[in-house]
This record gives sequence, C-alpha cells and structure tokens, in this order.
Amino acid sequence: MPLQAQPNVHQQHMYQKGVKHMCDKGLTQVPNKYILPEPERPHNLVADGCISLPIINFAQLQGSDRPRVLASLSKACQEFGFFQLINHGIGDETIGKMIDVSKRFFELPFEERQRYMSSDLHAPVRYGTSFNQNNDKVFCWRDFLKLSCHPMQDYASFWPSSPLDLRESMGAYSTNIQHLYERVMEAVLESLGVTHETTLYEQGNQLMVVNCYPACPQPQLTLGLPPHSDYGLLTLLLQDQVEGLQIQHKGKWVTVKPIPNSFVVNIGDQFEIFSNGRYKSVVHRAVVNSMRSRLSVASLHSLNANFNVTPSPILIDESNPRLYRDTNYADFVDYLSSSDFKCKRFLESRKLQ
Repeated sequence: MPLQAQPNVHQQHMYQKGVKHMCDKGLTQVPNKYILPEPERPHNLVADGCISLPIINFAQLQGSDRPRVLASLSKACQEFGFFQLINHGIGDETIGKMIDVSKRFFELPFEERQRYMSSDLHAPVRYGTSFNQNNDKVFCWRDFLKLSCHPMQDYASFWPSSPLDLRESMGAYSTNIQHLYERVMEAVLESLGVTHETTLYEQGNQLMVVNCYPACPQPQLTLGLPPHSDYGLLTLLLQDQVEGLQIQHKGKWVTVKPIPNSFVVNIGDQFEIFSNGRYKSVVHRAVVNSMRSRLSVASLHSLNANFNVTPSPILIDESNPRLYRDTNYADFVDYLSSSDFKCKRFLESRKLQ
C-alpha cells in the first residue's frame, strides 16, 4: 500500500529510517516529505544531454607528457571544475570489491544499519538519509554511510563489522584513494603555478561517503541530492554505471556519463578559496530514476579541522586582489548545522565584499 498523502507520526518516523527502508516496505509513491517545490523539481531543470568531461590520463602525468597534461588539467579546473581521471593505478579488483561490499551493506536488515545512525556531524561513522536530515525541509532520495578514514588506524575499528569483509575492502580502497589524492593534488597545485604547499595533502582529512539512491517511483518529484558544491579541497567520486550525476555548465544542467573504473574529480570550496577564485567549485546534483538503484562513493578531502584555508599569497597582487576571508571546518559545521546548505551559499558567505 502507498503511504498516505498527509504524514502522521508513524510516517515521520519512517522518513528518519531512510529511503531504502521505505522502499523495502513496498513504497509505490513519493511521500510529501520528499516532494520538491515545483521550480526545484528536475523536470523543470532539464539536463541538456550528456557531457564528456575533460579526461586526464594519470599515467601520462608521470612521464614526458606531464607539461601538456598539466595544461589540460588547468583548463579543466577553470572551465568545468570537474574532470574524469583514467589510468589512475587503482586496480579493478579493489574498485569492484568496494562497489560490491557497499551494495551488500545497504542490503543488510535495517536493524543492522540502524546501529550507525547518528545526528552527530563529527561521528567517525554515520548512517543517515537525505542531505542534512536535522534541517532539511524537503528530504532527498538517498541514504548514506559516512566513514572517517585518515589516518586509517584512528578510525577503522569504528567502522561497521558487517558485512564481514567491509573493513578490509573499504580499508584497501580508502588507502589507495588517499595516496591517489595526494598525487592528484600535487598535480593540481603545479597546474595552478603553486608548489611547496604540502600541507594541502599531508595534513588533511579524508571522509568517505557511500551513497545509495534507490529506484524511485516518481523521480520527477524529487532529487537524490540538491544542487550544492563540495566543501573540501578535492572530491574523488566512484560511480557505478547508472547515470545520475549532473553538473551546472554554462548555465545548463548536464549529465556526466560514467566511464567504468574511472574517477570523477571536482574542485571544492576550500580549493576555490585557496586558488583565490582561479579554480571553481561547481554546483552539482544527483537525480534518480524509476528503474535502477544507483550507488556512488565520494572520497572528500579537506584540511584538518584546526587549519584555516586562506587564499595563496602567490596568487594575490594588485590586479588580483584577495577575494575570500580565512575559514576553517568549524565555520563550515556551524553553517551546516544552522542553515539550508544548497548551491554555493557557504562559499558566498566567505566572500569579501
């Protein structure tokens, strides 16, 4: 039976248990809590077809082609804020195990997943739903598992113990991703003309977010994630082969076509501040569909909570004045706890007038 149009206390409790739980109970229509206002629905923000993001061949960064690839990287970060990373050196088996164990986690009984539910934004492990279920007026069609990952020895013992191979598979994946991030960040900095900024990749946080977007009976009414920019320095995203990621490019929504075993890399707010606006964090969203569930794994890399991010002095002069004030993770969490975190509102709050 479909849920009733007007939510009662039982239904509100159901929302807090997440989308997967409702779908497992036989949901046949989108509850009111997930229905976006008419102007925000995806059928009124039609994606303008698929887009091929700039492709960066990581293997070519290691050889004599490095200057050419760095030029392509700089262009991608300025014009798109996104690129696809191929030939990155992380094996298909490691990636396959990560996707597989993630899917099996979301197939666990709700009572098992519920053990990790928390409203604490600082919790080393957090299972939840929507974007920020404490504040969201309209919920998003997604459930997530968030894991603090770096340094691994500080966090792995908190991770779910089920499925039995979760810690091993996710541990191997996140360690590989952290190493890859450090190499990619080194190249992004070089492409920007800034070197010797090892703090950006040696003293950082790694948060892994595993997203489950169940098939939705009325996908035109809701979104998997609202339009937003990522807070951190860089995000490395692994997707299965179900389309769903859309970015804003030249004023239009475009769908990013998945490339098997590649990573979608995007600039975050912290890096836009550091680059003094040279490289842009770009607004993106996740749409859902009625036929297939979608799974993605975002590895979000940011400065440690007690570090301020500040525009690089190398990139500031009389013709390029400073655009942003210093900020840190505490500022971001305070904003996230008290505000509707959409589009690039946090970054806009850090701009100098």
